[in-house]
Amino acid sequence: MIDALTLVVGVTALALAAWCGFAVYRDQPTKDWHFIGMAVVSLLAVVQLVIGIVQLARGQSPDKGTAIFVSYLLGAAACVPATGFLSLSERTRWGSATVAAGAVVLAVLEVRLFDIWGGGSA
Repeated sequence: MIDALTLVVGVTALALAAWCGFAVYRDQPTKDWHFIGMAVVSLLAVVQLVIGIVQLARGQSPDKGTAIFVSYLLGAAACVPATGFLSLSERTRWGSATVAAGAVVLAVLEVRLFDIWGGGSA
């Protein structure tokens, strides 16, 4: 796995969480700008999914199992879009809170992906 991409996805997810958390603080629903941010984070997660699958196809394998690695990749790619769709049905501050929570979950999934691939091993 590309460590730099994992870091970028995690940091952008945390930035999105902070941005949507600020919207919650200001009692605002998700707005168009938030959806652009969600699209950027989601695009990065999809790029990570594609790169992960390409690396698996080349014969590289994660330290802790291919099935769990692919499951985490799919979950990471689906996390922010799922919460974005949920925020559309809740046009209050809680829609923003949902996206913020989903972005935090994505950041945690990135840490876990790094660990599963073997990034933390010496």
